[in-house]
Amino acid sequence: MAHKGSRYYRRLDFIAVFFAIAAVIIQGCGGYSNSPLHNENVSTVYVKMFTSESFRRGIEYELTDALAKRIEMRTPYKIVSDINLADTEISGVIERASGSSLTLDRQTGRTLEREVVLTARVSWKNLRTGELLLDSEHISGSATYSRWQNQGFDYASTVAANNLAKNIVEAMEKPW
Repeated sequence: MAHKGSRYYRRLDFIAVFFAIAAVIIQGCGGYSNSPLHNENVSTVYVKMFTSESFRRGIEYELTDALAKRIEMRTPYKIVSDINLADTEISGVIERASGSSLTLDRQTGRTLEREVVLTARVSWKNLRTGELLLDSEHISGSATYSRWQNQGFDYASTVAANNLAKNIVEAMEKPW
């Protein structure tokens, strides 16, 4: 028979402590929730045309169109074209449309792959209460392109606008 100070009892104590800590950690993770990701008090959204402070023209149209489509596709909200019928209004300014080199050819020094980053300041306002659901949030989206694959800045800016729209819709979700 083993006595209290033996290895056997120390090992049992260690295992018991390990499982107690594991249970606390697992319970502390919060688990899953069935609550909706989106604000239940909102049913309609008016998407105001984004403006652009960048020298690249047309990006604001692509972003506004992509955002309206993404809201319809990924949220329970309905897009309305009349602000008087909307519960909320989402608007913003494209502050930056920049490009940078990602990879260079070692032998020639020519750019092989570039990146486009779009950064927007976005506001989402509840028109009934005046509450700002998003208050000048800085959100960005990016995309890469390569001239070797017959892609250019226009292609990448369209993809970046779609990625930015996706990130804006994710910002419209309720905080966890």
